[in-house]
This record gives sequence, C-alpha cells and structure tokens, in this order.
Amino acid sequence: MVFQPPFPPYDPTDKSGFSYETVAKRWPVILTSIVNQIHRENHDLHLRPLIGDSESAHSEEESLRVEAKITEGKAIIEKVGKLKYEMARDHVMEPIPMDGEPHVDFYNSELENLAKASKDTWFKAPWLYAECYLYRLLRSYFVQTTHWKDYDPFHAQKLDVFAKSGASIYGIAKIMHELESEKGALESDPSKLKVFFQEMIQMCLWGNATDLSLLTHMSLVDIEKLQSVGKEMQAARKEFIMRDDQEKVWEHLTTVKNGRVDFVLDNAGFELFTDLVLADFLVTYTPYVSKVVFHPKLIPWFVSDVTPPDFNETIACLLRPTSLFTTSSSSSSLLPSPEQQQHLRKLAERLRQYVSEGVFAMSVPGGTGLGGGLTTTPPTTAITTTTTTTMVKTTTAATTHSLAEFWTAPVPYWDIETYDRELWEFLRGSDLVVFKGDLNYRKLTGDIQWPSWTSFEEALGPLAGSFPLLSLRTNKADVAVGLDKEVLVQIEEKDANWRVNGKFALISFLGQKEGTENKEVQRKCKIG
Repeated sequence: MVFQPPFPPYDPTDKSGFSYETVAKRWPVILTSIVNQIHRENHDLHLRPLIGDSESAHSEEESLRVEAKITEGKAIIEKVGKLKYEMARDHVMEPIPMDGEPHVDFYNSELENLAKASKDTWFKAPWLYAECYLYRLLRSYFVQTTHWKDYDPFHAQKLDVFAKSGASIYGIAKIMHELESEKGALESDPSKLKVFFQEMIQMCLWGNATDLSLLTHMSLVDIEKLQSVGKEMQAARKEFIMRDDQEKVWEHLTTVKNGRVDFVLDNAGFELFTDLVLADFLVTYTPYVSKVVFHPKLIPWFVSDVTPPDFNETIACLLRPTSLFTTSSSSSSLLPSPEQQQHLRKLAERLRQYVSEGVFAMSVPGGTGLGGGLTTTPPTTAITTTTTTTMVKTTTAATTHSLAEFWTAPVPYWDIETYDRELWEFLRGSDLVVFKGDLNYRKLTGDIQWPSWTSFEEALGPLAGSFPLLSLRTNKADVAVGLDKEVLVQIEEKDANWRVNGKFALISFLGQKEGTENKEVQRKCKIG
C-alpha cells in the first residue's frame, strides 16, 4: 500500500519557493553546462586527427568512428537545447523513451497520473518528481547512442571541484594521522572515543555543503571555505545545527558489536571522501563496526551524486594525490609537503585495503559502469540478500541491480518496501543506515509541505522504525522537520533563507522499532 501523506508536495506554483527558482534559474544553467561540455568534447574530437604525424594519424575506420560520435554529440546538444526551451515555456513533459534502462514505465505512469491532474508541465509538476524525471530523461539522451552510452556529462565538473579540495583533504588526512597516536587511549576510554566520533560526524555533515547542482559558480576560495572542517570551524558551526541527534546516534552505536553500517551516498568528490573517513574511523577505531556498504547511483544524477565509477576513481585519486590536488587558494598552487603526502598516502592505502578485503563494499560489483553494466571483472563477490539464514551468495550484476536501482526511482523512501522488497530487507540487516545530503532527506520526507515541527518519525511515514536511520543534511531545500517552534522563531529572525542556503544543518536519528529486528533472517551481508 502506497503511503498518502496529509499535506501536498512542494512544487513551483509558489513563486516564492525554492522549487520555482530551481526550475526558472538553476536547471537552465545545468542544461547549458551540459551543452557546453559536449561542445568541448566534440571540439577535441575534431582536433584529434590533426594531432601527430602521418604515421600516428587515425585510420579511416577510426576517423569514421570519431565523425559518428561527433554527429551523435550534436544530436544530444539539440535535444538538450530543445528541453531547455520547453522548460522555460512550461511545456508538457514528454514520456521517457524505452531505452533499456530501469524505471521508464515507472516515470511514464506517474506522468500520466500528473496529466490527469493537469500537473504534467515543468512549472506545475511536484518538484521531487520533476527533478528526478529531468535526470532520468537526460540519461535517455545518452544511453540511446552508440558512442556516448558510458558518458557522464557531469564528470569533468565533479573532478574539477575534487581537484580544488586538496587543502581540506590534506587537513583531514593529518587529523587521521594524529588520531593513530590516540588509539590506545580511545580503546581504554569510550568517553574520548565519543568526542572524536562527534568530530567525525560533523566533518561528514558539513562535507555535504559542496553540491554542484546548487553551486554552479565556485572559486577555489569558496570551495575551501565550504569544506573547512577544523575544530574551530566546527565549534562556530554548531549553532547552525538546528536538530542535533549526535547523542542518540552514539548511544545506539555503543549497543552494536562488529556491526554493519550503510551509507546511501550523495555527492562525489570531497563529500565522498568525508564519508570514507567516517567509515574508516568507525572500522579502525571503534569496536562497534566491522563492515561498511556504500550505495551509489547507477546513472549520472543531480550533477554531483556518486556513481560506481566515481567511487573507484576517488580511491585511485587519493592514492596519487600530487597529480590532482592543490593546497593553496592563491593563483600559484603549491605542491603538498612530503609530510602531507605521507599522511594522505597512509590513509588512502588503508581505504584501498578495506575495499580489497571487502570491509568496504559498494552495493553493486566493483566493476559496475553507468547504467549497471559490468565494465571490468568485479574484485569481490556482489552483495545480495535472501530470505534464508545464508546471506553469502555469488551473483552476477543482473541479480544485484535492485540494491542500487531504487535510488533513482521517482518515489519517496517510505515506499521502499512496496517497490523494492529486496532492498528493504537488505537495509533491515544493517545496524545503521546513513542517508547523506539534501536529496536523500527530501526523499525520506517525501518533499512534502510538512509543518517544520512535525516529528521526524511522522515525516518518514511507513519507513519509520524499519531500521536504525541517520540523516546528515545541510539545508538546501524547503522541507525541514523535527524542529522546536522556539528554534524556528529564532532562526527565522537570524536568517530568512535558512531552509535553502546551505548554512544550516540537521542531524536526525530514528532507531529501529522493537520487535522488527529479526536478525536471524536478516543477517549481516558478507563479501565473498
């Protein structure tokens, strides 16, 4: 049974809301960036046959392939341009073509329902549906080609921002290096462990501030400011955490022994790095966690969301940082010191080891490419679930996609059990599921116009209590729940844009209902 909330979803019909600004201003900028990116790719392809001498020039066959790719690129540009034109004029949203990838029927059936209610245009459709639809439609433009199937139009942006994150990354690597000398003290004094845990949580929380779908024009100084995670900066930011369930999360974790934590990922680059660092801390320094599963998106999503190739590339970049990262906000970038390189190399090697040993794993095979196909032989056995007590199973990509496909469906997370029972059962086997970022928060709450004093539990609908759940979110959309009315009054007086400017944050936790654990059936997954 699909849950029906008591309030309507956010949509662009309210011109004072952030959803209207998104459709009118943000999305056109994103579409323009895609056009510009493909233009650059096509320009480079045009130049390639001219590079080098006659002996290294492209063969006739290769030249034909390049010309075919350029032609397809031009067709994609034309489609994106048409989409931008129709969006600005509030045209009816077209059905997504049958392109062989998931959720086409799902999106189109919902579009039919919206048409019956006269809400199937860009400025009338529910914001959450329309935004998911936009990225799924864009994916169809690429997947229907021969030469652009595996192309991520946002990859260059993601990599560029990651490359500008060097100062923050080296700073965190230093913190993790210094933590090694404290390991003995942490093991003997859980109160000290709690202090470091809270620092890690806040680091992971504010790592979410770098969101490329919102921040379309950023300087290196802007990025470093957003990513500041030192103790002084965290202390200054504490007053901006409007809901803070850190104590509840810690209390829950201390009841776990050698458990599993799941991360439903948000942004690639720096935020993914902070997710990996928090996971490293939990596994390396606490007795509570021994396995971490990361849930990526299978297609390019909301500009900066993590795909399986992004996850693998992040580990690779951390292992060769001098080829990517800078450490100075000045125009003349400085190379990292040998000490900085050593600190990051040691951390990166530990992350790689955890991946190779299966301590860290994605919810899909390691060689998964865009769309879910395998690009390489996966380094480990894929994760799966069954309804028996045996939870280790060697599978192919085709039988494991359901653990990742749901994240790009156009529905709230309270419908996981209805639409993806396998994923729901898998998450019920986790000791803590961490939902990162703004979009995951919107999907947790349905992007509904809840009064902000609505309890977090009520806003989760039927999902509430299914498994221990933690949301780490900096506010970049209108929906916000679980807040005290007094706090709301104070925040409104301080900053009228608190819902959308990314300066305020929510740490929201809800435990599992008693009697729903059934751990004999939902045993922790293992990697073969």
